[in-house]
Amino acid sequence: MNPSIWELETFYRKRDIVIVGAGFTGLWTAISLKENSPERSVLVVDRSAIPIGASTRNAGFACFGSLTEVISDSGKMGWEKTLDLVQMRFDGLKKIQNYFDAEEIDFECCGGFEIINDEAPLQRIDEVNQKLQTITGLAATYSLNPRKLEEFGLGNSKFLVENPVEGSLHSGKLLQKLLEKCQNMGVEFLFGTEVLDLEEGESSVKIIAANFEIEAEKLVIATNAFTGNLLPEIDLVPARGQILLTEPVENLKLKGTFHYDEGFYYFRNLGNRVLLGGARNQDFKNEETDELVTTVFLQNHLENFLKTVILPNQDFKISNRWSGIMAMGKEKSPIITNISDQQIVAVRLSGMGVALAPKIGEMVAALV
Repeated sequence: MNPSIWELETFYRKRDIVIVGAGFTGLWTAISLKENSPERSVLVVDRSAIPIGASTRNAGFACFGSLTEVISDSGKMGWEKTLDLVQMRFDGLKKIQNYFDAEEIDFECCGGFEIINDEAPLQRIDEVNQKLQTITGLAATYSLNPRKLEEFGLGNSKFLVENPVEGSLHSGKLLQKLLEKCQNMGVEFLFGTEVLDLEEGESSVKIIAANFEIEAEKLVIATNAFTGNLLPEIDLVPARGQILLTEPVENLKLKGTFHYDEGFYYFRNLGNRVLLGGARNQDFKNEETDELVTTVFLQNHLENFLKTVILPNQDFKISNRWSGIMAMGKEKSPIITNISDQQIVAVRLSGMGVALAPKIGEMVAALV
């Protein structure tokens, strides 16, 4: 099918900047670009009807890192990179709260908690708090709270560490508000548009789709876990995160957002239901995929975690199951860089896209 002259001069005309990917990274980038240069034309293309990688398929956490995750990252990346990453996440969450009213995105500063069954991380809690004080402004970002361990009715849990400045939000509503803001700023969209190839010239880059081509002065690739399709050499591995949601639970005690096992498990209350996800460390190899399906093995494992830890001695039924695709790599720092004079890549958010994307958008706009 050949495009008409009307289509060529409107929808498929040359743009100043084209962003591939309409998830959190792509939308925050579009906003930052328009704030810096309102006169520039910005087009966002996405292969699906809605963004379906991780932005609308996550657990709705507004978090910046649990105690054991921060300790683990510091051991792998060093304290400087770890603190830079925590700072980005913390600042990103603040930016979300500054842009949108809490009720618009169901944001609730309900506190973040982590179940710990090993005393070793607790020996370092003062050290970590001291490191994070300049970021959060708190003398004790993390503190033991044994009272709430009993209050929440958790089983097989020795210690509960509380972080008072984390919370939850509605990922779908946040994405909708970002789309509205983009449209109000003049950002254009082409959904259902899969980019098949890229051709770079001396002063522009061409985006090639099935039935048309679009030229742009600058291209931003913000496809996160699916970036390997366009840039196979990039250091990025897709990582599926499986989730389940219970039906309403009578007299549910759980309140807040929770982590377990260095953040590999995550759960929260959604009203009087329990949302639980993760555990990919139980089946790493099979979860290194971009297939948006659930598996019997991990879903059964998550249900057992519900029975033994979250809802011991309580009946529950599962109402929904789904999965999202994150992007991991050799380390957790995102990749934000020029790969040519015309192309910029902003990917590998390591499961922290909600918090990182607002700041990544600013960094990409600065590169453009």
